Amino acid sequence: MVRCSNGLLGLLNACVLVLAIATLGGGAWLSHHASTTDCERFLERPVIALGVLLLALSLAGLAGSLCRASCLLWLYLLVLFILIVLLFAFTIFAFVVTNRGAGWVVSGRGYKEYRLGDYSTWLQRRVENAENWAKIRSCLQDGKVCEKLGARKETLSQFVNTNLSPVQSGCCKPPTGCNFTYQSETVWTKPNGFNGTEDPDCNTWSNDQAALCYDCNSCKAGVLANLKSSWKKIATVNIVFLVFLIVVYSVGCCAFRNNRQDNSYPAWK
Repeated sequence: MVRCSNGLLGLLNACVLVLAIATLGGGAWLSHHASTTDCERFLERPVIALGVLLLALSLAGLAGSLCRASCLLWLYLLVLFILIVLLFAFTIFAFVVTNRGAGWVVSGRGYKEYRLGDYSTWLQRRVENAENWAKIRSCLQDGKVCEKLGARKETLSQFVNTNLSPVQSGCCKPPTGCNFTYQSETVWTKPNGFNGTEDPDCNTWSNDQAALCYDCNSCKAGVLANLKSSWKKIATVNIVFLVFLIVVYSVGCCAFRNNRQDNSYPAWK
């Protein structure tokens, strides 16, 4: 029983070790090859931190199981339990904050438009924060989202039937309600005598390709639509990962209990 539980725990942690090395490799690649944009710096640090955590956890599990070090195995189980609780809490939180919000179908258009007020208050505050939005905007510009859309050179009839992504719809064109005249995908002319409307995004829109609608509420809503989709996928993956961690934790508990019994047997004997 001792050999079986320790061997299985060692095998599972060997898999985690491989994953940790791959994660650290990805973080190192980002650090070495990425430029100095805010977006790439934002991605680099969490990847490296995750890799270090997984590496330390897998090494502790391997040492505790193969060397039958009960103290090290106990510490390993404690950290693993905390990780399971945090991951479970994050998964629930992700489902809760992404429960609201959906695109609006526009009559005669192949794309949807997005409104910031449709999303959870917590998410709205995150994108409305000036510092956070500056980083997100940098990511959008670095990704050349609108530049790629503008390179299509479509006619108006082709454009209105295009299935735009939430970010393209919110950041690269003005809202349909502004009634601007189409020149190209990212160039729209305001009608003569335009004095603004109830939608502040109409005044925010600019044909400057560095500005466009990056500061519009519709752009922030488009980002949240993408974020909602990504978080839903992450939460689903987290459920699978949670099941794996719970299995590892259960095997670790068996190994810890058996190690203590095995270590105490000679003294009793």
